[in-house]
Amino acid sequence: MSYGRAVRWNIKVSREIDLTLRTYLGAQGMKKGDLSKFIEEAVRWRIFNRTAQDIKSRHANADTNELQAIVDRAVREVRSERRIKRKANKA
Repeated sequence: MSYGRAVRWNIKVSREIDLTLRTYLGAQGMKKGDLSKFIEEAVRWRIFNRTAQDIKSRHANADTNELQAIVDRAVREVRSERRIKRKANKA
C-alpha cells in the first residue's frame, strides 16, 4: 500500500537491533530497499495492534451479547452492500 511520495526518516537503533534486523532481512533474501518496507510494515502493524488494544480496554466491561449484536449487524450490512454491488456489476 502506497500513500504517495515517500518521506525520509532519520532514526537511531542499537547496534544489536541493526545487526539482528539486517541479518534477518539478508536471510530472507531481502535487499537494501527492503529495510524501509520492513519498517513501514512494522509501524503499520504496531499502530493497528495498539488501536485494537485501546478498543478492547475501553470495552472490557461491555456486555458481550450487545457487542456480538453490533458485530453481527455490521457483518450483515457489509454482506448486503457486497451483494448489491455484485448484482449491479452483473447488470
